[in-house]
Amino acid sequence: MAKEDAAARGAAELRAARAESRWLFGSVAIFSFFVNMLMLTGPLYMMNVYDRVLGSRSVETLVALSVLVLFLYGCMGLLDFVRGRVMQRVGARFQARLDRRVFSAAMRAPQAARAQREAQSGLRDLESVQKSWTSPAFMSFYDIPFAPIFFAGIFLLHPWLGYLAIGGAILLVVLAVSNQLATKRPLEVAAHTAIAAESMGQQVRHESETIQSLGMRDAAFARWQQARGRSLETTIAAQDAGGTFSALIKTLRMFLQSAMLGLGAYLVLKGVATGGAMIASSILLGRALAPIEQIVGQWAVIQRGREGWKNLAVLLGEVPEEQKRTALPRPKAKLELEQVTVIPPGEQQATLRMMSFRVEPGQAVGVIGTSGSGKSTLARAITGVWRVAAGKIRLDGAALDQYDPDVLGRYVGYLPQRVTLFDGTIKDNIARLSPNPDDAEVVRAAKMAAAHEMILKLPDGYDTRVTANGGRLSGGQIQRIGLARALYGDPVVVVLDEPNSNLDNDGSVALNLAIKNLKEKGAAVLIMAHRPAAIQECDMLLMIEGGARRAFGPKEEVLREMVANHRQIATQGQTGGVT
Repeated sequence: MAKEDAAARGAAELRAARAESRWLFGSVAIFSFFVNMLMLTGPLYMMNVYDRVLGSRSVETLVALSVLVLFLYGCMGLLDFVRGRVMQRVGARFQARLDRRVFSAAMRAPQAARAQREAQSGLRDLESVQKSWTSPAFMSFYDIPFAPIFFAGIFLLHPWLGYLAIGGAILLVVLAVSNQLATKRPLEVAAHTAIAAESMGQQVRHESETIQSLGMRDAAFARWQQARGRSLETTIAAQDAGGTFSALIKTLRMFLQSAMLGLGAYLVLKGVATGGAMIASSILLGRALAPIEQIVGQWAVIQRGREGWKNLAVLLGEVPEEQKRTALPRPKAKLELEQVTVIPPGEQQATLRMMSFRVEPGQAVGVIGTSGSGKSTLARAITGVWRVAAGKIRLDGAALDQYDPDVLGRYVGYLPQRVTLFDGTIKDNIARLSPNPDDAEVVRAAKMAAAHEMILKLPDGYDTRVTANGGRLSGGQIQRIGLARALYGDPVVVVLDEPNSNLDNDGSVALNLAIKNLKEKGAAVLIMAHRPAAIQECDMLLMIEGGARRAFGPKEEVLREMVANHRQIATQGQTGGVT
């Protein structure tokens, strides 16, 4: 029920965005009216040629009619061109209006477990809606309401012709509805398997070095090929189902036009219809049925657009638009956690429970604990990546959710456990992809991370281009660039998750020097660590066990307590063994 409510909210937001172009939709409807009225030019022309020109053998009348028809067809073509271009603008406007909203929702969706699947295809769904609106099939929906006019015209020529046209149209509509019912599920499955295959392909490309070095190429290819095969199978199944109905409808439409000519010829022979009426009825029937054939022929595009609309409704409903927050002054490095509980997205069990501690400006806190104890969860919560399920995290007295996420990101520096670079230059990566990076600040951050000399030795220095997997850079070099990125912009809180995991001895020394400099500037530093070298500059230690605070205090006191606990456990073990 919650997901349905969210989808309703998201659909309302999509309709509001669509409504911004209502006058453009209205103009397309007006153009469509005149286009369809001008479609009567052909039948009327043929009736006059057969019934008047051939009877009177008047060349002047034929020339006059032909010139008039040329003008009317020119107007029709121009209006048809204009309405197509207007719909192109409507689709582009809708996409531009929601690009940032969908991008932001997709970025934040991991915190809304129910929308994670929709987040993977969010931007693709938006594009599919835009493409469906600009497709010829969508334009056919504007033409269908005018079909009764063409049928009425056929009835005026002769009732029998009208009955044949109506009967054929009903049969085509039945086939069109059957096409929708028969292809809905196959098209949905095909879309989902295609997304899964694409996602797996991206993962294989991203982890190419690991796959190559561990001899996993054949296994990875086999797994990707399996996903790709499922995608192809479901796509072919959907296309087969849709192609069957498209062929049936096309065949039936052609037969109906021939049947219309045959019936018209019979009526001419009986003397109850004219040759012009015979030809005109066939043209009118073709025009009346053309939108149905167009829609069925491109039903996959329409169906993908409908599916995209539904996915976007869920995504936007589950991840509401962020409210504009009051701008707060630059905070002091006072970080406080009050009974914080964190549940990872998509899970039911908390990995961090009732966590409370305080960090003062100029303090460095080492966070220690075994793997899986909750250190990385704490890092993600402090940086705002994961929202807390209970409790509060405050920065200079203000809860983190009182800061705009991008503003908070400028106050908090974060070095994740696994550093990923972005396609661009080293300067772009250190400057956090800023469109107008501060060169002096980039160099300052690199020097603090002891990466300046290393960067200068690269072929193009700070302008050296890198890829998502680092390219020619080693793990230690990537780590230093990631550290420089965390220090860019003079953050007040710096969170380092396993910062020396890829660093050599010189890198560890440089890291400790950077931490010392941050403390001297009054920043608060948290280091999630396994290695003792990482906590060398720490004043305080937080020990986490099973997601809960086990100990917190000055480093020496916590270490003494840990040693005493270990000795006690060892003594109990020895006593138990003797017993």
